[in-house]
Amino acid sequence: MTDTTSATDTQFDYDLFVIGAGSGGTRASRVAAAHGARVAVAEEYRVGGTCVIRGCVPKKLLIYGAHFAEDLKDAKRFGWQVPDNCAFSWPTLRDNVMEEVDRINGAYTTTLQNNHVDIIHQRAIVSGPNEVTLADGTTKTAAKILIAVGAHPLTPEFPGSEHGITSNEVFHLDDVPKRVLIAGAGYIANEFAGIFHQFGSHVTLVNRTDVILRGYDEIDPRPAAPDIDEQGHRFSVQRCVREHREGLGWLPDGQDERARTDRRRPRDVRDRSFAQH
Repeated sequence: MTDTTSATDTQFDYDLFVIGAGSGGTRASRVAAAHGARVAVAEEYRVGGTCVIRGCVPKKLLIYGAHFAEDLKDAKRFGWQVPDNCAFSWPTLRDNVMEEVDRINGAYTTTLQNNHVDIIHQRAIVSGPNEVTLADGTTKTAAKILIAVGAHPLTPEFPGSEHGITSNEVFHLDDVPKRVLIAGAGYIANEFAGIFHQFGSHVTLVNRTDVILRGYDEIDPRPAAPDIDEQGHRFSVQRCVREHREGLGWLPDGQDERARTDRRRPRDVRDRSFAQH
């Protein structure tokens, strides 16, 4: 048998300490552990990260559900006796989506456990060379520290902004809103615009420029966004959300950079005092 003992065995608690159990953190932890490393991963929310818990997976399931709105209309032309007004239950779809999220979360967790990775359900910050501090004050040491925390939605600050939600909360709504205003026109914004439009919401996208999906597929120039596209989405371009009270206030593009919500801010896992040294 190959001797896997190293100098780090006596120097540190772990060979590798991973902060963040998203797609990158879980794979790095599993692969390192499979090669014999002593690994721990800290996650303050749920194993699986943005993609599994509040991103790609639940969003795609909502897209599949929304697509039935068109499929049911088309089905009549293919001989299916579909009622003109099919009832849709948002709670049913929402709860089934969350059930699938729970299943995948469990699968990720089991995979880490099967590879003998220590899962620490706490927030962790880098507090010194080869050291992290957990939310309960406990410190852990490791030969290598991998920061795999991803990012979180950048929420602008303006009067009434606390009444808005981000893509993190959208999966847990009690009901489908009658009207939705989405700040930004990136791929996440456009996907949710399509989802809620198919569910019957009146959707408006507000964007600082007149280009949708700016920065994507630059070799295929995007035309200026129309007032209303073929799917029924309403665009308000070269505008930013300035205020949310009984109504909405607007500013021309460039006057309020903070109003761009279709962005994500990297998480900070450094201890402030340590970062200053």
